[in-house]
Amino acid sequence: MNQATLLQGTLTFFAPCPRGLEALLVSELQALGASDAQTAPGGAAFRGDMALCWRINLCSRIASRVLLQLVKAPYKTDKEVYDATFAIDWPTLFEVAKSIRVDVNAIRSPVKSLDFVTLRIKDAVCDNFRAKVKSRPNVDTREPDIRIQGFLDATHFTLYIDTSGEPLFKRGYRSDVGEAPLKENLAAGIVMLTGWDRQSPLYDPMCGSGTLVIEAAMMALDMPPGALREFGFQKFLDHDADEWQALRTEVMGRASKPRPLEIFASDIAGRELRRTRDNLVAAGLANVVVTAEADALEVPAPGKEGVLVTNPPYGVRIGETMDLAELYPKLGDAFKARFAGWNCYVFSGDPQFAKLIRLKATRRTPLFNGPLECRLYEYRMVSGSARKNAPDGDKPEQQEEGQ
Repeated sequence: MNQATLLQGTLTFFAPCPRGLEALLVSELQALGASDAQTAPGGAAFRGDMALCWRINLCSRIASRVLLQLVKAPYKTDKEVYDATFAIDWPTLFEVAKSIRVDVNAIRSPVKSLDFVTLRIKDAVCDNFRAKVKSRPNVDTREPDIRIQGFLDATHFTLYIDTSGEPLFKRGYRSDVGEAPLKENLAAGIVMLTGWDRQSPLYDPMCGSGTLVIEAAMMALDMPPGALREFGFQKFLDHDADEWQALRTEVMGRASKPRPLEIFASDIAGRELRRTRDNLVAAGLANVVVTAEADALEVPAPGKEGVLVTNPPYGVRIGETMDLAELYPKLGDAFKARFAGWNCYVFSGDPQFAKLIRLKATRRTPLFNGPLECRLYEYRMVSGSARKNAPDGDKPEQQEEGQ
Protein backbone atom coordinates (compact mmCIF):
# COMPACT_ATOMS: atom_id res chain seq x y z
CA MET A 1 0.00 0.00 0.00
CA ASN A 2 1.18 3.49 -0.80
CA GLN A 3 1.46 4.99 2.66
CA ALA A 4 1.04 8.53 1.30
CA THR A 5 -2.60 7.65 0.60
CA LEU A 6 -3.13 5.55 3.72
CA LEU A 7 -6.06 7.67 4.93
CA GLN A 8 -7.55 8.24 1.48
CA GLY A 9 -9.95 6.21 -0.61
CA THR A 10 -11.90 3.23 0.67
CA LEU A 11 -10.56 1.95 3.99
CA THR A 12 -11.24 -1.03 6.23
CA PHE A 13 -12.51 -0.49 9.77
CA PHE A 14 -13.57 -2.50 12.79
CA ALA A 15 -16.00 -1.16 15.39
CA PRO A 16 -16.17 -3.07 18.69
CA CYS A 17 -19.39 -2.97 20.69
CA PRO A 18 -20.96 -4.68 23.73
CA ARG A 19 -21.44 -8.36 22.97
CA GLY A 20 -24.99 -9.10 21.98
CA LEU A 21 -25.42 -5.84 20.05
CA GLU A 22 -23.48 -6.83 16.92
CA ALA A 23 -26.53 -7.10 14.64
CA LEU A 24 -27.86 -3.74 15.83
CA LEU A 25 -24.45 -2.21 15.16
CA VAL A 26 -24.39 -3.53 11.57
CA SER A 27 -27.83 -2.03 10.92
CA GLU A 28 -26.66 1.28 12.35
CA LEU A 29 -23.44 1.29 10.30
CA GLN A 30 -25.38 0.56 7.11
CA ALA A 31 -27.80 3.39 7.87
CA LEU A 32 -24.82 5.73 8.26
CA GLY A 33 -23.43 4.72 4.87
CA ALA A 34 -20.96 1.92 5.59
CA SER A 35 -20.38 -0.75 2.94
CA ASP A 36 -19.61 -4.45 3.45
CA ALA A 37 -20.70 -4.24 7.11
CA GLN A 38 -20.48 -7.68 8.70
CA THR A 39 -20.85 -8.89 12.25
CA ALA A 40 -17.94 -10.37 14.14
CA PRO A 41 -17.78 -11.48 17.78
CA GLY A 42 -17.86 -8.28 19.81
CA GLY A 43 -18.24 -5.87 16.92
CA ALA A 44 -18.52 -5.35 13.18
CA ALA A 45 -16.16 -4.85 10.25
CA PHE A 46 -17.02 -2.38 7.49
CA ARG A 47 -15.55 -0.29 4.70
CA GLY A 48 -15.73 3.40 3.80
CA ASP A 49 -13.71 6.60 3.63
CA MET A 50 -12.51 8.90 6.38
CA ALA A 51 -15.59 11.10 6.09
CA LEU A 52 -17.68 8.03 6.94
CA CYS A 53 -15.32 7.34 9.85
CA TRP A 54 -15.99 10.85 11.16
CA ARG A 55 -19.75 10.39 10.78
CA ILE A 56 -19.78 7.06 12.61
CA ASN A 57 -17.70 8.43 15.48
CA LEU A 58 -20.12 11.33 15.83
CA CYS A 59 -23.38 9.43 15.29
CA SER A 60 -22.99 5.80 16.39
CA ARG A 61 -24.93 4.99 19.54
CA ILE A 62 -23.71 1.37 19.66
CA ALA A 63 -20.00 1.32 18.73
CA SER A 64 -17.36 1.47 21.47
CA ARG A 65 -14.63 2.64 19.12
CA VAL A 66 -13.85 2.94 15.41
CA LEU A 67 -10.57 1.27 14.55
CA LEU A 68 -8.87 1.88 11.19
CA GLN A 69 -7.03 -1.18 9.88
CA LEU A 70 -3.45 -0.37 8.85
CA VAL A 71 -2.19 -3.84 8.07
CA LYS A 72 -3.24 -7.47 8.16
CA ALA A 73 -0.48 -10.00 7.61
CA PRO A 74 0.35 -13.64 8.37
CA TYR A 75 2.81 -14.16 11.20
CA LYS A 76 4.45 -16.86 13.27
CA THR A 77 6.91 -14.90 15.38
CA ASP A 78 7.12 -11.57 17.15
CA LYS A 79 9.73 -10.47 14.59
CA GLU A 80 7.15 -10.73 11.84
CA VAL A 81 4.84 -8.58 13.95
CA TYR A 82 7.66 -6.05 14.34
CA ASP A 83 8.43 -6.06 10.61
CA ALA A 84 4.77 -5.56 9.60
CA THR A 85 4.47 -2.65 12.02
CA PHE A 86 7.77 -1.05 10.96
CA ALA A 87 6.69 -1.18 7.29
CA ILE A 88 3.96 1.40 7.96
CA ASP A 89 5.00 5.00 7.26
CA TRP A 90 4.05 6.27 10.70
CA PRO A 91 5.23 9.89 10.28
CA THR A 92 2.57 10.35 7.58
CA LEU A 93 -0.13 9.49 10.14
CA PHE A 94 0.73 11.70 13.13
CA GLU A 95 3.41 14.05 14.36
CA VAL A 96 6.27 12.76 16.46
CA ALA A 97 5.24 15.15 19.23
CA LYS A 98 2.06 13.11 19.79
CA SER A 99 2.17 10.54 22.58
CA ILE A 100 1.18 6.93 21.91
CA ARG A 101 -0.26 3.92 23.66
CA VAL A 102 -0.22 0.35 22.32
CA ASP A 103 -2.67 -2.38 23.34
CA VAL A 104 -2.81 -5.96 22.08
CA ASN A 105 -5.53 -8.61 22.24
CA ALA A 106 -5.31 -12.18 21.04
CA ILE A 107 -7.33 -15.33 20.42
CA ARG A 108 -5.49 -18.65 20.07
CA SER A 109 -2.23 -16.87 19.29
CA PRO A 110 0.99 -18.94 19.40
CA VAL A 111 2.98 -16.10 20.99
CA LYS A 112 3.98 -16.70 24.59
CA SER A 113 3.75 -13.13 25.90
CA LEU A 114 1.32 -10.43 24.79
CA ASP A 115 3.28 -7.93 26.86
CA PHE A 116 6.37 -8.66 24.79
CA VAL A 117 4.44 -8.33 21.52
CA THR A 118 3.06 -5.02 22.76
CA LEU A 119 6.61 -3.85 23.41
CA ARG A 120 7.70 -5.00 19.95
CA ILE A 121 4.92 -3.02 18.27
CA LYS A 122 5.81 0.06 20.29
CA ASP A 123 9.48 -0.36 19.37
CA ALA A 124 8.62 -0.72 15.67
CA VAL A 125 6.62 2.51 15.69
CA CYS A 126 9.36 4.41 17.54
CA ASP A 127 12.15 2.92 15.40
CA ASN A 128 10.27 3.96 12.25
CA PHE A 129 9.98 7.55 13.50
CA ARG A 130 13.61 7.60 14.55
CA ALA A 131 14.74 6.35 11.15
CA LYS A 132 12.71 8.97 9.28
CA VAL A 133 12.55 12.07 11.46
CA LYS A 134 15.42 11.44 13.90
CA SER A 135 13.08 11.48 16.88
CA ARG A 136 10.51 9.20 18.49
CA PRO A 137 7.11 9.71 20.15
CA ASN A 138 6.69 9.37 23.89
CA VAL A 139 4.52 6.69 25.47
CA ASP A 140 1.58 7.79 27.63
CA THR A 141 -0.57 4.96 28.96
CA ARG A 142 -3.06 7.25 30.73
CA GLU A 143 -3.99 9.99 28.25
CA PRO A 144 -2.30 9.25 24.93
CA ASP A 145 -2.83 11.34 21.82
CA ILE A 146 -2.71 8.28 19.57
CA ARG A 147 -3.94 4.78 20.43
CA ILE A 148 -2.64 1.79 18.48
CA GLN A 149 -4.41 -1.55 18.72
CA GLY A 150 -2.98 -4.94 17.73
CA PHE A 151 -4.91 -8.16 17.35
CA LEU A 152 -3.46 -11.64 16.97
CA ASP A 153 -5.30 -14.80 16.01
CA ALA A 154 -3.77 -18.18 15.26
CA THR A 155 -2.35 -17.13 11.88
CA HIS A 156 -2.72 -13.38 11.27
CA PHE A 157 -1.66 -10.11 12.85
CA THR A 158 -3.90 -7.07 12.38
CA LEU A 159 -2.89 -3.57 13.41
CA TYR A 160 -5.30 -0.68 13.86
CA ILE A 161 -5.07 2.99 14.70
CA ASP A 162 -7.91 4.16 16.92
CA THR A 163 -9.88 7.00 15.34
CA SER A 164 -12.05 7.56 18.42
CA GLY A 165 -9.61 8.38 21.22
CA GLU A 166 -11.65 7.97 24.37
CA PRO A 167 -14.25 5.18 24.08
CA LEU A 168 -17.40 6.32 22.29
CA PHE A 169 -19.60 5.45 25.26
CA LYS A 170 -18.00 8.45 26.94
CA ARG A 171 -20.50 10.91 25.49
CA GLY A 172 -19.11 13.87 27.38
CA TYR A 173 -22.20 14.65 29.46
CA ARG A 174 -21.64 12.57 32.59
CA SER A 175 -20.99 14.90 35.52
CA ASP A 176 -20.07 12.26 38.11
CA VAL A 177 -16.72 10.54 38.02
CA GLY A 178 -17.90 7.16 39.25
CA GLU A 179 -18.29 4.08 37.09
CA ALA A 180 -21.76 3.90 35.57
CA PRO A 181 -23.56 0.56 36.04
CA LEU A 182 -24.47 0.71 32.35
CA LYS A 183 -22.16 2.09 29.71
CA GLU A 184 -23.98 4.50 27.45
CA ASN A 185 -23.73 2.43 24.28
CA LEU A 186 -25.11 -0.63 26.06
CA ALA A 187 -27.95 1.50 27.40
CA ALA A 188 -28.68 2.79 23.89
CA GLY A 189 -28.73 -0.77 22.57
CA ILE A 190 -31.12 -1.84 25.32
CA VAL A 191 -33.51 0.98 24.41
CA MET A 192 -33.31 -0.01 20.73
CA LEU A 193 -34.02 -3.66 21.56
CA THR A 194 -37.28 -2.67 23.23
CA GLY A 195 -38.58 -1.54 19.84
CA TRP A 196 -39.51 1.87 21.28
CA ASP A 197 -40.84 4.12 18.51
CA ARG A 198 -39.26 7.29 19.98
CA GLN A 199 -42.72 8.83 20.45
CA SER A 200 -44.63 6.61 22.89
CA PRO A 201 -44.13 7.06 26.64
CA LEU A 202 -40.91 5.53 27.99
CA TYR A 203 -40.28 5.13 31.71
CA ASP A 204 -37.40 4.01 33.92
CA PRO A 205 -38.67 3.64 37.52
CA MET A 206 -35.18 2.86 38.91
CA CYS A 207 -33.19 5.35 36.89
CA GLY A 208 -29.95 5.63 38.90
CA SER A 209 -27.80 8.16 37.05
CA GLY A 210 -30.31 8.32 34.19
CA THR A 211 -28.31 6.61 31.44
CA LEU A 212 -31.28 4.81 29.85
CA VAL A 213 -33.55 7.86 29.69
CA ILE A 214 -30.76 10.17 28.52
CA GLU A 215 -29.92 7.84 25.64
CA ALA A 216 -33.63 7.56 24.81
CA ALA A 217 -34.04 11.35 24.82
CA MET A 218 -31.06 11.82 22.49
CA MET A 219 -32.59 9.26 20.11
CA ALA A 220 -35.97 10.98 20.16
CA LEU A 221 -34.37 14.36 19.39
CA ASP A 222 -31.92 12.87 16.84
CA MET A 223 -29.04 14.34 18.83
CA PRO A 224 -25.69 12.84 17.79
CA PRO A 225 -24.20 11.10 20.84
CA GLY A 226 -20.73 12.49 20.13
CA ALA A 227 -21.78 16.13 19.96
CA LEU A 228 -20.13 17.09 23.26
CA ARG A 229 -16.71 15.49 22.75
CA GLU A 230 -13.60 15.31 20.59
CA PHE A 231 -12.11 12.35 18.74
CA GLY A 232 -8.77 10.74 18.07
CA PHE A 233 -8.86 11.40 14.32
CA GLN A 234 -8.67 15.13 15.05
CA LYS A 235 -5.02 14.53 16.00
CA PHE A 236 -4.11 12.79 12.73
CA LEU A 237 -1.58 14.65 10.60
CA ASP A 238 -3.78 15.19 7.53
CA HIS A 239 -7.02 15.91 9.41
CA ASP A 240 -9.12 18.48 7.54
CA ALA A 241 -10.66 20.57 10.31
CA ASP A 242 -12.84 22.57 7.91
CA GLU A 243 -14.41 19.49 6.31
CA TRP A 244 -14.94 17.93 9.73
CA GLN A 245 -16.65 21.07 10.98
CA ALA A 246 -18.89 21.11 7.91
CA LEU A 247 -19.95 17.50 8.51
CA ARG A 248 -20.53 18.17 12.20
CA THR A 249 -22.65 21.22 11.40
CA GLU A 250 -24.71 19.19 8.92
CA VAL A 251 -25.38 16.41 11.44
CA MET A 252 -26.13 18.82 14.27
CA GLY A 253 -28.53 20.71 12.01
CA ARG A 254 -30.80 17.66 11.82
CA ALA A 255 -31.26 17.46 15.58
CA SER A 256 -34.48 18.77 17.08
CA LYS A 257 -34.34 21.50 19.68
CA PRO A 258 -34.80 20.10 23.20
CA ARG A 259 -38.45 20.01 24.22
CA PRO A 260 -40.50 18.19 26.85
CA LEU A 261 -40.92 14.52 25.89
CA GLU A 262 -42.99 11.67 27.26
CA ILE A 263 -39.89 10.18 28.86
CA PHE A 264 -40.08 9.61 32.59
CA ALA A 265 -37.48 8.74 35.22
CA SER A 266 -37.80 8.11 38.93
CA ASP A 267 -35.76 6.66 41.74
CA ILE A 268 -36.38 6.00 45.40
CA ALA A 269 -33.04 7.60 46.31
CA GLY A 270 -32.82 11.38 46.14
CA ARG A 271 -29.06 11.21 45.64
CA GLU A 272 -29.49 9.10 42.50
CA LEU A 273 -32.19 11.39 41.18
CA ARG A 274 -29.90 14.37 41.60
CA ARG A 275 -27.30 12.56 39.50
CA THR A 276 -29.91 12.01 36.80
CA ARG A 277 -30.89 15.68 36.81
CA ASP A 278 -27.26 16.83 36.76
CA ASN A 279 -26.52 14.53 33.81
CA LEU A 280 -29.61 15.73 31.94
CA VAL A 281 -28.47 19.32 32.31
CA ALA A 282 -24.93 18.44 31.19
CA ALA A 283 -26.33 16.62 28.15
CA GLY A 284 -28.36 19.66 27.13
CA LEU A 285 -31.60 17.88 28.04
CA ALA A 286 -32.87 19.99 30.93
CA ASN A 287 -36.69 19.85 31.12
CA VAL A 288 -36.81 17.13 28.40
CA VAL A 289 -37.30 14.20 30.80
CA VAL A 290 -39.85 14.22 33.63
CA THR A 291 -38.13 13.19 36.87
CA ALA A 292 -39.54 12.33 40.29
CA GLU A 293 -38.43 10.77 43.56
CA ALA A 294 -40.63 7.70 43.90
CA ASP A 295 -40.68 4.05 44.96
CA ALA A 296 -40.74 1.77 41.91
CA LEU A 297 -42.98 -0.64 43.83
CA GLU A 298 -45.68 1.98 44.35
CA VAL A 299 -45.44 4.50 41.51
CA PRO A 300 -48.34 4.53 39.01
CA ALA A 301 -47.77 4.17 35.27
CA PRO A 302 -47.39 7.58 33.57
CA GLY A 303 -49.86 6.59 30.84
CA LYS A 304 -52.16 3.86 29.59
CA GLU A 305 -49.44 2.17 27.55
CA GLY A 306 -45.79 2.57 26.73
CA VAL A 307 -42.35 1.05 27.29
CA LEU A 308 -40.91 0.51 30.76
CA VAL A 309 -37.18 -0.24 30.70
CA THR A 310 -34.97 -0.50 33.74
CA ASN A 311 -31.84 -2.00 35.24
CA PRO A 312 -32.79 -2.99 38.81
CA PRO A 313 -30.29 -1.59 41.30
CA TYR A 314 -28.65 -3.28 44.25
CA GLY A 315 -28.31 -2.50 47.92
CA VAL A 316 -29.39 0.66 49.70
CA ARG A 317 -31.12 2.25 46.71
CA ILE A 318 -33.94 -0.25 47.26
CA GLY A 319 -34.00 0.17 51.03
CA GLU A 320 -31.75 -0.51 53.96
CA THR A 321 -33.11 -3.97 54.65
CA MET A 322 -34.96 -5.17 51.57
CA ASP A 323 -33.28 -8.22 50.07
CA LEU A 324 -33.27 -8.81 46.33
CA ALA A 325 -35.26 -11.98 46.90
CA GLU A 326 -37.95 -9.74 48.37
CA LEU A 327 -37.64 -7.01 45.72
CA TYR A 328 -38.05 -9.09 42.58
CA PRO A 329 -41.46 -10.65 43.38
CA LYS A 330 -42.75 -7.23 44.45
CA LEU A 331 -41.48 -5.75 41.20
CA GLY A 332 -43.43 -8.38 39.28
CA ASP A 333 -46.52 -7.57 41.35
CA ALA A 334 -46.09 -3.85 40.57
CA PHE A 335 -45.89 -4.57 36.85
CA LYS A 336 -49.10 -6.61 37.01
CA ALA A 337 -50.97 -4.14 39.21
CA ARG A 338 -50.10 -0.86 37.51
CA PHE A 339 -48.58 -1.45 34.09
CA ALA A 340 -51.26 -3.39 32.21
CA GLY A 341 -50.93 -2.40 28.55
CA TRP A 342 -47.22 -1.67 28.87
CA ASN A 343 -44.25 -3.60 27.53
CA CYS A 344 -41.79 -3.95 30.40
CA TYR A 345 -38.09 -4.66 29.87
CA VAL A 346 -35.70 -5.50 32.69
CA PHE A 347 -31.96 -5.76 32.19
CA SER A 348 -30.35 -7.98 34.81
CA GLY A 349 -27.17 -9.90 35.44
CA ASP A 350 -28.69 -11.70 38.42
CA PRO A 351 -29.26 -15.39 37.51
CA GLN A 352 -32.06 -15.56 40.10
CA PHE A 353 -34.01 -12.67 38.64
CA ALA A 354 -36.15 -14.57 36.11
CA LYS A 355 -37.21 -17.08 38.72
CA LEU A 356 -37.95 -14.60 41.50
CA ILE A 357 -39.94 -12.02 39.53
CA ARG A 358 -42.58 -14.72 38.91
CA LEU A 359 -43.60 -13.50 35.47
CA LYS A 360 -43.23 -15.35 32.21
CA ALA A 361 -40.82 -13.55 29.91
CA THR A 362 -41.97 -13.27 26.31
CA ARG A 363 -38.37 -12.80 25.19
CA ARG A 364 -34.90 -13.05 26.72
CA THR A 365 -32.03 -11.39 24.89
CA PRO A 366 -28.48 -12.33 25.96
CA LEU A 367 -26.23 -9.29 26.39
CA PHE A 368 -22.91 -8.64 28.09
CA ASN A 369 -22.20 -5.78 30.46
CA GLY A 370 -18.43 -5.93 30.17
CA PRO A 371 -17.53 -9.54 31.04
CA LEU A 372 -20.81 -10.14 32.90
CA GLU A 373 -23.40 -12.21 31.05
CA CYS A 374 -26.82 -10.61 31.39
CA ARG A 375 -30.32 -10.86 29.96
CA LEU A 376 -32.84 -8.32 28.73
CA TYR A 377 -36.22 -9.74 29.78
CA GLU A 378 -39.38 -8.70 27.99
CA TYR A 379 -42.74 -8.84 29.76
CA ARG A 380 -45.80 -7.87 27.74
CA MET A 381 -48.29 -6.84 30.36
CA VAL A 382 -51.58 -7.45 28.60
CA SER A 383 -54.73 -5.81 29.94
CA GLY A 384 -56.42 -7.94 32.57
CA SER A 385 -53.23 -9.75 33.56
CA ALA A 386 -53.37 -8.29 37.07
CA ARG A 387 -56.81 -9.62 37.93
CA LYS A 388 -57.01 -11.72 41.04
CA ASN A 389 -59.40 -14.52 41.79
CA ALA A 390 -60.20 -14.97 38.11
CA PRO A 391 -63.15 -17.36 37.57
CA ASP A 392 -62.49 -20.82 36.24
CA GLY A 393 -61.74 -20.72 32.54
CA ASP A 394 -60.71 -17.06 32.70
CA LYS A 395 -57.09 -17.33 33.74
CA PRO A 396 -54.81 -14.30 33.56
CA GLU A 397 -52.79 -14.22 30.34
CA GLN A 398 -49.63 -13.15 32.18
CA GLN A 399 -48.45 -16.34 33.83
CA GLU A 400 -45.87 -16.81 36.51
CA GLU A 401 -42.42 -17.95 35.51
CA GLY A 402 -41.94 -21.66 36.07
CA GLN A 403 -38.95 -23.30 37.68
